[in-house]
Amino acid sequence: MTEPSRFFCAEAARVRGDALAGTAPYGSVWILIEHRGGWPANGFDGLDLEPAVKARVYAAAAALRARMLLIRRHGRRTTSSSLPRWAVLRQYADGEHRQRWGTWRRDEDLGEIVEALDTPGEPGWPPVVLVCAHGTHDTCCAVRGRPVGRALSERWPELVWECTHVGGDRFAANVVVAPDGVYYGNLDGPTAVTAVGEHLAGRIHGDHLRGYTDLVPPQQAALAAVLRHAGPAGRHDYAIEETVRDHDRWYIRVTGRLTGLSAFEVEVRSHRTPPNRLTCRGLHAASSVSYEVTALHVGRAG
Repeated sequence: MTEPSRFFCAEAARVRGDALAGTAPYGSVWILIEHRGGWPANGFDGLDLEPAVKARVYAAAAALRARMLLIRRHGRRTTSSSLPRWAVLRQYADGEHRQRWGTWRRDEDLGEIVEALDTPGEPGWPPVVLVCAHGTHDTCCAVRGRPVGRALSERWPELVWECTHVGGDRFAANVVVAPDGVYYGNLDGPTAVTAVGEHLAGRIHGDHLRGYTDLVPPQQAALAAVLRHAGPAGRHDYAIEETVRDHDRWYIRVTGRLTGLSAFEVEVRSHRTPPNRLTCRGLHAASSVSYEVTALHVGRAG
């Protein structure tokens, strides 16, 4: 009897043609904790830390809806004298980015994260490039994420970290640039190097873009369509000026903030997909909400 072939959620999503744009989860605050050992399937929650410290960090993160990720360098490379690091990254509504970094030796040292969440941090740091490679959470994150982590680490060794689950396993390999709050998916080594290189140069493309984490899904889909139509732009070169919902349709006005950039009227329709297996480990089928751009018109700026 022939055994059924192994299921890979990212491969199945590509065959189905699952929509990528509009799938970035919300986030404006990021907590990163370097953990060089094995990662539990549930990330930070599964770490064997001092309970009181763990509860304090978790409560402070939850209060700000901060995304908490374990990180490590690709191949777990490190120097014997270096301590594991932690960071709090923050993006403000006006686009300002701030970061605070520290190190930890004992569980109690992680309590400094709580204090960091109450302070703005320092401006001027380069962004952090996070590659989901959380194999104990989902097989595709390891199979597709680790080659991307290697390719990006060879190009930007100081900026790139592998990380735990960022959401959207079926879009592996997933890359998040923080605190910019930009999600990319369906990447491999060459496309990841291109996407991140363009991002760092201030040119975000619509291809491979899952969305900006400060926008709701239909706005993410609308902006990705604008970038595909008009060409790449900086992270804050466009603004969502108006969003009107009518049942399963959204009418979204996207306006260029810089001279020479147009305004766009974008119509987005949502629909629920048929049930499918959305993760490698998920045994039960589930449906998801997909966002389709049905019209895009160039309007008048201003």
